[in-house]
Amino acid sequence: MAYTHRFALLLILLSATVAFSSAALVEEQPLVLKYHNGILLKGNVTLNLIWYGKFTSIQRSIIVDFIRSLSSSAVAAKGPSVASWWKTTEKYKGGSSNIVVGKQLLLENYPLGKSLKNPYLRALSGKLNGGGVRSITVVLTAKDVSVEGFCMNRCGTHGAKARSVNSGAYVWVGNSETQCAGYCAWPFHQPMYGPQSPPLIAPNGDVGVDGMIINLATLLVNTVTNPFNTGYFDGGKQEAVSVCTGKFGSGAYPGYAGRVLVDKTTGASYNALGLAGRKYLLPAMWDPQTSKCKTLV
Repeated sequence: MAYTHRFALLLILLSATVAFSSAALVEEQPLVLKYHNGILLKGNVTLNLIWYGKFTSIQRSIIVDFIRSLSSSAVAAKGPSVASWWKTTEKYKGGSSNIVVGKQLLLENYPLGKSLKNPYLRALSGKLNGGGVRSITVVLTAKDVSVEGFCMNRCGTHGAKARSVNSGAYVWVGNSETQCAGYCAWPFHQPMYGPQSPPLIAPNGDVGVDGMIINLATLLVNTVTNPFNTGYFDGGKQEAVSVCTGKFGSGAYPGYAGRVLVDKTTGASYNALGLAGRKYLLPAMWDPQTSKCKTLV
């Protein structure tokens, strides 16, 4: 079974019509994600990358730098970091998940065309193997590639690569820049629904790729904590980050991302520092110790 990441802007932003003044008075209720006694991806986890379609070298470096930042402590002392965000996954059973970049495959000639059905995603993930059960193959589709269900009810998905868990897990994320940035790249684009507040400035200057980072971050956490549908999720099948959809900083409410950091030079919004001087905006994650959504700032 594949888990779909629904960046549920429709429900979130429509609910924003409720008076915001009362929202601050409502105490956040504990969220319960039950552990279903299955395999979690802990220890060294190999992450393979498949680039489907045309990505610039800069776009690829933004994403690879993010992935390398997950298990690096190089910038931890300078402020909230990608690594400190990822460290919350250690609070789930089994300890830490150390992400190691494995193989990369560029498929710039669209071998399966520019309109992909669901089975194609798992088939593409099978083009790179290695790492066994503790591996994730990430399929990233370019902005001119349409995928079944993309922009309609999902921005990405994750699941098992094959019937046997020994083949590992896969993740798919699409670039929504020209297809539905208001759905899959919010808050860097005006939302498709609800109050039309000004969008935040993307920290890497690329609305599509910065939006991909949010969805990739979501799905990577959801994958290591629930790789084969036997890990952590609630009664509505919401997972570790998807249960916290739309929250990026303290004080977040429907339609408002929360208080985040702003780059004094570019005006870009972010909440995490990464390698190579990168800055990223990462979503809130469910904290098993407090049973609440945890933000970096």
